[in-house]
Amino acid sequence: MAKLSIRDLDVSGKAVLMRVDFNVPLNDAGEITDDTRIVSALPSIKQLLSGGARLTLCSHLGRPKNESDLKYSLRPAAIRLSELLNQDVAFADSCISEQAAAARTALQAGEIILLENTRFYPEEKSNDADFAKALAGGAEIFVNDAFGTAHRAHASTEGVTHHIAQSAMGLLIERELEFLCEKLESPSSPFLVIMGGAKVSDKIEVITALLDKADTFIIGGAMAYTFRKAQGHAVGDSLVENDKLDLALDILKKADELNTRFLLPADTRITQEFKNGAETKVTDSYADGGNIPDGWEGIDIGDVAIDEFCAEISQAGTIVWNGPMGVFEINSFEAGTKAVTEAVAKSSALSIVGGGDSVTAVKKYGLADQVSFISTGGGASLELLEGKQLPGVTALTDS
Repeated sequence: MAKLSIRDLDVSGKAVLMRVDFNVPLNDAGEITDDTRIVSALPSIKQLLSGGARLTLCSHLGRPKNESDLKYSLRPAAIRLSELLNQDVAFADSCISEQAAAARTALQAGEIILLENTRFYPEEKSNDADFAKALAGGAEIFVNDAFGTAHRAHASTEGVTHHIAQSAMGLLIERELEFLCEKLESPSSPFLVIMGGAKVSDKIEVITALLDKADTFIIGGAMAYTFRKAQGHAVGDSLVENDKLDLALDILKKADELNTRFLLPADTRITQEFKNGAETKVTDSYADGGNIPDGWEGIDIGDVAIDEFCAEISQAGTIVWNGPMGVFEINSFEAGTKAVTEAVAKSSALSIVGGGDSVTAVKKYGLADQVSFISTGGGASLELLEGKQLPGVTALTDS
């Protein structure tokens, strides 16, 4: 996937359109509560500005109903970016209006403007050619640094490349491809994949793609109950995909045929009340016939599973982790996810963390700086791990 990089560009005095991911969370007062995505774009933005680009940024925010809605305005992002850059950041009330076009044309070298939410127009998601051309405007260069939306063929990620001479990846996408593609071509052994979350169906393609490449899989979260029920264990009131039981058995069979170790939780922490401070207990080991009784539901991996999983993590050479071990947002149910997070952070392995909840866990426990790489794109990172092409990357100019 050799694509033109921002490092290869001469942007002096040139009009550059850059797709960023400023889809930041806002509170009811319209204030940004987490500016991580803006901060993540700073290296590319600073490089372009220092190189003398006349820089226009575009992004989406939230899910507006294809019309202007102040609730989803990017103006707070422009204000925060101005503070971070310590320079003025102009803001256009539309992304394709005459006012926006005039403001872009008036930019001088080293100046920057942020356009209003691209999703105020339905043509953005439908990748309408006319809208893409208008958004491209007079740009001579397009830079995509919005990895979180690179798996979508939208006008601002794919469509504009057909109307701009050069299209390159930013530093953020470049780093995502380095870790999720290049470093996993020949991963250091043992290669451990940790999968959690609610549904087998959400991760089936990743599991299938990595099953013959990984040495070991660890399965946690609610998806583990689907596997355990498929094996004949009672799972009480736990979340289960009953239509995926045969699929779970097929995965276990294929793992056995490939001699890939597939570790399910040896035991489960369960509760009758889904709230902080609720009573919990741990089931017997499944090897000894452990089951979850009716009226109880699994909310975390058990104590034996924690010990087994952490021991496995300590021996790994490469770790890919996507999905928590349980409902870690509730402190009473966080033991498994916290222990796995700490084990991954302590490991000397190359550790790649992807998926919103896994990233949230790493940050919750203050260990983000102790893993090798944190992916910024949930769906995009999963699709890369599945071996799929990302439209927002494929459309870029070949290097």
